[in-house]
Amino acid sequence: MPDYRRNRVPGGTFFFTVNLFDRRANLLMARSDALRDAVRQARARRPFHIDAWVVIPDHMHCLWTLPEGDANFPCRWRAIKTAFAKSLPVGEPRSLVMTNRGERGIWQRRYWEHTIRDDRDSPPTWITSSSTRSSAVWWRTRRIGRIRHLIGAPPAGVYPAGWI
Repeated sequence: MPDYRRNRVPGGTFFFTVNLFDRRANLLMARSDALRDAVRQARARRPFHIDAWVVIPDHMHCLWTLPEGDANFPCRWRAIKTAFAKSLPVGEPRSLVMTNRGERGIWQRRYWEHTIRDDRDSPPTWITSSSTRSSAVWWRTRRIGRIRHLIGAPPAGVYPAGWI
């Protein structure tokens, strides 16, 4: 089995890509209310700052900054994924392995993470970014052709302040 290593930097800023198990699904958009609730619950237990967040029907990109002295983003993702999955009715197709492990067929098991080292560091070079990190999230989403334009939200803040 692979050894997934996470770069845990206390108080760090991280870029994440998190995918649904079924990449043809649109659950994240169709159930955005449940996603918001899951994020609110996770932030109530273990706070973090949302620098940017882009939700696409089958995956999402986001930038988080953790509190000083705290590097535990995996527990936050576990809480968000679990709360979101529990808010949905059971009925998705699952393999025997998933059923035996008690897993839902909602999320891919892993997610992609990149540690932002300094203000000049943007998410990896495959992202076409502008001068701000949050704009990099928006530009990556736009570049892959999922959105053409945003109504009522500037590129540097895809969701307005207080959406959570």
